Amino acid sequence: MRPARLGLAALLVLTACVSSVDQQRATTCRQAVPALAPPGTTPRILHIGAGPTPDALRVDYAVAGPSTLAARQRWVLCGFGPGAELLSITTEHGPMNGAALYLLKQFYLDTPDAAAADPGATAP
Repeated sequence: MRPARLGLAALLVLTACVSSVDQQRATTCRQAVPALAPPGTTPRILHIGAGPTPDALRVDYAVAGPSTLAARQRWVLCGFGPGAELLSITTEHGPMNGAALYLLKQFYLDTPDAAAADPGATAP
């Protein structure tokens, strides 16, 4: 294989890896939304985009339910370490403490319930 083709092949592989990590990060952050939304509400993903740092992702969502007359907009900011390792979550109410983050990851995000409740599985 010629060096130019080899370089192009390597670039394509790296691009696929980056987009795979980005997709995993978006899925993880999005799947956290139902656990963070007020009880009795149904979250709807509005936008997923970059956060304030290169390893952060912001999910904007709206919640509506019997206790809310109109949909309210909310957001969650997820901070990631290497790969798709979730290291922090911040909402409009402030940062989630370490114990709460551990419990969220261990007993919700790492279960089939998180995938089943994913409010953005079909979101843009």
